[in-house]
Amino acid sequence: MPFTIESARGIFPITLAADAIPATIARFSQLSVEDQLALIWFAYLEMGKTITIAAPGAANMQFAENTLNDIKGMTAREQSQAMCDLANRADTPICRTYASWSPNIKLGFWYKLGEFMDQGIVAPIPEGYKLSANASSVLEAIRGLEPGQQITVLRNAVVDMGFDTSKLGNYTRVSEPVEVPQDMSLRTQVKIEGVTNSTVLEYMNNLNANDFEALIALFAPDGALQPPFQRPIVGKDNVLRFFREECQNLKLIPERGVTEPAEDGYTQIKVTGKVQTPWFGSKVGMNIAWRFLINPENKIFFVAIDLLASPKELLNFAR
Repeated sequence: MPFTIESARGIFPITLAADAIPATIARFSQLSVEDQLALIWFAYLEMGKTITIAAPGAANMQFAENTLNDIKGMTAREQSQAMCDLANRADTPICRTYASWSPNIKLGFWYKLGEFMDQGIVAPIPEGYKLSANASSVLEAIRGLEPGQQITVLRNAVVDMGFDTSKLGNYTRVSEPVEVPQDMSLRTQVKIEGVTNSTVLEYMNNLNANDFEALIALFAPDGALQPPFQRPIVGKDNVLRFFREECQNLKLIPERGVTEPAEDGYTQIKVTGKVQTPWFGSKVGMNIAWRFLINPENKIFFVAIDLLASPKELLNFAR
């Protein structure tokens, strides 16, 4: 029986993803708006002590500049209300604009708000503000995560803010410009212990080089990609948009893997390693598993990207 996207999601089922992340995000979403904003602020301050966050480049922030200037021009009360509206997913012009941005622009927006709060340009969390018991418990849960998992929780918290895009109707999605692929002479080739499949190796190489056109050519027409803790993105056009919006300047460091035959001439391959993002550089490596299902034509029918529960999962290749 040929594979479906749903059945493909079950390959290498013993892979242990970091289930604490969706659980923590769910707990965060149940907090009051005031506690959500305070928790983001406290986490921003705390992470700044141990992780150097890379300042967003001009290309990331040009689309948020007008909104940031609007907020800077507000009274302190209006600034606080604008941030509460974002967390409430209210129907306001700022929330509608925010909803149209790609995740990287949203992350840059909150980074700049944090800077402005530090500088006293934007109203900070009131001095002496005490988190509720529930919010303190969520903050403690975040503290217990590995840095890469902390980043994922905070990213998802702000990416889901703003007006509900399903209610926007037709709108223009706004993302930062796509960078030119790295010159061929500058590219390095990955090596993966236990894996020689050319498609998997080229997937890693092309993504490291921002060569998204060559990357998407590796997929079957009906292929799909499943990002961490999300439903699969199906179809080459949709997958290509994901790569362009969320995968620029990543550094994939695959280490080892296993290759197994599957039904109907398919091949399943699991690779583990690390990913470094431009937001946090080489100091934070996320422990990742890639679960590929390759069709008989050596094209990617499905690939799941899993943020692993712990570093020891890098060695887990159980089927």
